[in-house]
Amino acid sequence: MDERELFFFNGHLAVLPLYEAFRERLLADAADVEVRVQKTQISFYRHRMFACVSFAKVRRKAERPEDYIVVTFGLGRRVDSPRIDAAAEPYPGRWTHHVTLADPIEIDGDLMGWLREAAAFAASKR
Repeated sequence: MDERELFFFNGHLAVLPLYEAFRERLLADAADVEVRVQKTQISFYRHRMFACVSFAKVRRKAERPEDYIVVTFGLGRRVDSPRIDAAAEPYPGRWTHHVTLADPIEIDGDLMGWLREAAAFAASKR
């Protein structure tokens, strides 16, 4: 992890270990991933962006954990799962999904499967 990623978590240091666990698992699971830090998100690319981490407020305040990150990914289909906090179809055939993470245990096979699918979907859009 570089200093830009660390700076992104200023004011959110409690979730830095969660992000580190997510980042480590994602980079171990997918080859040739480029990490880009932007003002409001950290994006993951394999030629095209396939996922990002942010502090988006995709749940009502009463339902949000105190410390969390949101993982966003795009697929060619809608995922129906209670883990998906929000899903939208900004373009025909492209679904954007948001998942709130508050614990490293949530970085599981389901999430990693969706992220592998998102990376393949983004690669198919060349």
